[in-house]
Amino acid sequence: MKFTPLALPGVLEIGIEPEADARGFFARLFDAEAFVALGLPTHFAQHGLSYNERAGTLRGLHYQAGRLEAKLVRCVAGRAFDVIVDLRRTLPTYGQWCSVELAADRRNAVFIPAGCAHGFQTLAERTELMYFIDAPYDAPGAAGIRWDDPSLAIGWPLADPILSARDRALPYLA
Repeated sequence: MKFTPLALPGVLEIGIEPEADARGFFARLFDAEAFVALGLPTHFAQHGLSYNERAGTLRGLHYQAGRLEAKLVRCVAGRAFDVIVDLRRTLPTYGQWCSVELAADRRNAVFIPAGCAHGFQTLAERTELMYFIDAPYDAPGAAGIRWDDPSLAIGWPLADPILSARDRALPYLA
């Protein structure tokens, strides 16, 4: 496994190191010892799947306000522009964001530390993202910030995103 730090502290792109032969390849997607060595969680209380029929679908930017959660997100079909916003007020990167393209054919993932908001926009039809979350879901703590918050100025790749009513009504960061 390859761990590549992104622009925000603790955010890592995780790539595979395939061992190939004439039949195809084998690669580790998760290694508890490697995660422990990096101080990452190895127990995930929930596993989820986000299926998105149309390109341009935008989900987010979501986070847990009460019980903070770390996430490991992997694209298993299609492609997505994945965005992480730092909401950790104790860090100088508070209010900053970074992104990574997750793609099934790249077989990459992103680790998102607790205290960050997360969202994505699909770049292909029938895009699926798998979530591995280290804490049980806390419905009263579910929160978010607007995808188009001008203080963030996120460069979403596709115009006129497909949004839920909930995501349209999220507040600005300020």
